[in-house]
Amino acid sequence: MRILAAVFGLWMAATSVFAQDADAIEGVIGNQLEAFNNRDVSEAWQYASPNIKRLFGSPDNFGMMVQQGYPMVWDNADVRFLDLRDVAGNLWQKVMVRDAQGGLHILDYQMIETADGWQINGVQLLPAPDVGA
Repeated sequence: MRILAAVFGLWMAATSVFAQDADAIEGVIGNQLEAFNNRDVSEAWQYASPNIKRLFGSPDNFGMMVQQGYPMVWDNADVRFLDLRDVAGNLWQKVMVRDAQGGLHILDYQMIETADGWQINGVQLLPAPDVGA
């Protein structure tokens, strides 16, 4: 019985930590999306991981990439957080974004925890799900 109680206690603790991480991750992504809507690229840059910052070199380069490559992120009208998953030790947050024209897009955000908290380490645009009649 003690073993069962210990396992249950560990599971509850892990679930609580995962829920806290999920809230923090949603906050980071949501804050970056809001910064893009406000055209505050310097603020959006703060949520990018060191890898992303090395890759793009400056907030301006980063902002141009987002504006050209991810217009649904640059002009997002509505955001819904879907699944947070652990894939091979990496956390991925699925996000449904409605663009300025009303189109829906599913994005997958890879998140890493740094000394500065959770940061966005990459974004993938997922294929739209098949919709059949």
